[in-house]
This record gives sequence, structure tokens and C-alpha cells, in this order.
Amino acid sequence: MPRKSSPPKKSKKPRVHKELEGFEISIDPFGELKSNVDIEKINEFLNRNVDDKKLAERDDYEELKKGKKPRKRKET
Repeated sequence: MPRKSSPPKKSKKPRVHKELEGFEISIDPFGELKSNVDIEKINEFLNRNVDDKKLAERDDYEELKKGKKPRKRKET
């Protein structure tokens, strides 16, 4: 007897933070990440909203956390 084919799954979009609404990411055939949001914007969001576990062991972590400022990149 042939197996019954299951109906195709509907792809739901995952819930995201309001600041990242519309964010999509994919991996191309070469293994590179492709995104519709600038990486700098993603980094700024993560710096504001995610604690760094590696820095949590430092004595001055609370001071670092309060005074987070985005680093300026040198233009070459």
C-alpha cells in the first residue's frame, strides 16, 4: 500500500522583538549568512539587550554594563 502523503507544513514566521520586525536571515550555498538587516544594527541591539556571560565574572562588569557605548570604527 502506498503511504499517505502528509500535507505541506505552513512555515510560520518566528516571534521577534519589535526592533527587529521583518528581520530575515539565510545561508547561501557557500555557507555565507545573508541578512536583510545591517550587521551593525544587529550588534547594537545585542549590546543593549543581551548580557555578556564572559564579562560577568569581572569585578567592574556593572560599570561596563552601565556605560556601554558603541565603538567607532576606524575608516581606512
